[in-house]
Amino acid sequence: MTDGSPRPSDPLGCGPIFYPIIDTEVCAARGIDPLALALACLRGGARLLQLRQKAGSGASFVTLAERLVAESAQFHARVIVNDRADIARLAGAAGVHVGQDDLDVDAVFRLVGNDAIVGLSTHDTTQIDAAIGGRATYLAVGPVFGTTTKETGYGARGLD
Repeated sequence: MTDGSPRPSDPLGCGPIFYPIIDTEVCAARGIDPLALALACLRGGARLLQLRQKAGSGASFVTLAERLVAESAQFHARVIVNDRADIARLAGAAGVHVGQDDLDVDAVFRLVGNDAIVGLSTHDTTQIDAAIGGRATYLAVGPVFGTTTKETGYGARGLD
């Protein structure tokens, strides 16, 4: 649909997906304010953002997440918090994205509610096959390309 409304087959209800990950450490290393970057993405059409903060206090993370959730509302956008179901719940985020070594998907749903969006990172066909039968709203597969922003323990998978 060209009017920006969600497509009937879109399980996230976000329409065309541009899903930037706002990583506070990457932003800090480049002198970029994460909230300013997120707002630029929202102005550019993103309707789903992931907020990732691997270091720093929980208090600073929840404050940033609350601000981003509030700002995203004017764009009818949703915020996903990386790894931290507690922060997502406190901030009123739409959901959580977890990795293979984080809380399992069912535990995340128990914390944030059954209506939340819960994403799961996968890195190989075994993980994908195991996840397909689960409750995750969406799966991420990667890394597709080499990355220096996060050590996954997995090599680049490529587009195939």
